[in-house]
Amino acid sequence: MSYVQAYAASLRDPATYWKEQAEALNWFKAPEQLLNQTEQGSYNWFADGELNISYLALDVQIAEGRGDQVALYYDSPVTQTKEAITYTTLLQRVELFAGAMQRLGVIKGDRVVIYMPMIPEAAVAMLACARIGAVHSVVFGGFAANELAIRIDDAEPKLILTASCGIEFDKALAYKPLVDKAIDLAAHKPEYTIVCQRPRLQADLNPSRDLDWYEFQQGAEPAAAVPVKGTDPLYILYTSGTTGQPKGIVRDTGGYAVALKYALQHVYGMQAGDVWWGASDIGWVVGHSFIVYGPLMGAAALFFMKASRYAPRMPGLSGV
Repeated sequence: MSYVQAYAASLRDPATYWKEQAEALNWFKAPEQLLNQTEQGSYNWFADGELNISYLALDVQIAEGRGDQVALYYDSPVTQTKEAITYTTLLQRVELFAGAMQRLGVIKGDRVVIYMPMIPEAAVAMLACARIGAVHSVVFGGFAANELAIRIDDAEPKLILTASCGIEFDKALAYKPLVDKAIDLAAHKPEYTIVCQRPRLQADLNPSRDLDWYEFQQGAEPAAAVPVKGTDPLYILYTSGTTGQPKGIVRDTGGYAVALKYALQHVYGMQAGDVWWGASDIGWVVGHSFIVYGPLMGAAALFFMKASRYAPRMPGLSGV
């Protein structure tokens, strides 16, 4: 079907057109309600369907025989670190981290703030939250403490996931003091802060609140994917706040998953086994869609690295 034909079909009968696109996903429960209008006048997509985007990104790919295929290439020129992580290994890391969060009492609908540099653990954190139905809110790594505090008060997270530092060229940017100050400023106090200690700069941990990233996973049971409704939220992403109070944009799971798979396949032409690099950061929506969820759902290998490797003068990028 050509673009003109697809566009006309989507306008002529949106429900039928997007029902066909939804059938490309592996739902736990296929939706019968495609598009309905709420009392407030807005629209919901796939309200009665049940799915899990972490399951679509990882379990489905392994079930289709791609377990040994690389899911994530990590390339950090500033730390001289390279890693190729297969779908099987990535799933194992996500399952264990998700299980460790469940052990701390994180359940479906809880919010988790992720404040991290572009390291593989950040992708694991996002996928692990989605796996257990927790709503993640990624805050751009290196944002000032007061900006982080505003988002903590709005999202009211149970956990904050962070790293000891980001690395910007030859400079280490300490994250933990910024997180501590943000929690001091915020009225809402998260129960725990999970800290990924990096060799370049180790953070001091507060024994009453802070847990080591890898130690807290020890002995945890791997978590199965929790079914969520099509209209259940996947993440909250905040506007910059340059025009006032940051606004939390809530993205639901079903419509997002269907539209994202459609876009990567039909707009960008991504095929299974492709290598995909999105020149952005997980702190932005491009990072959510075109660095983490989209490529994995499309069975591609995502290239997880800082854009400034190739654009060293590009401002505003968090450390790797």
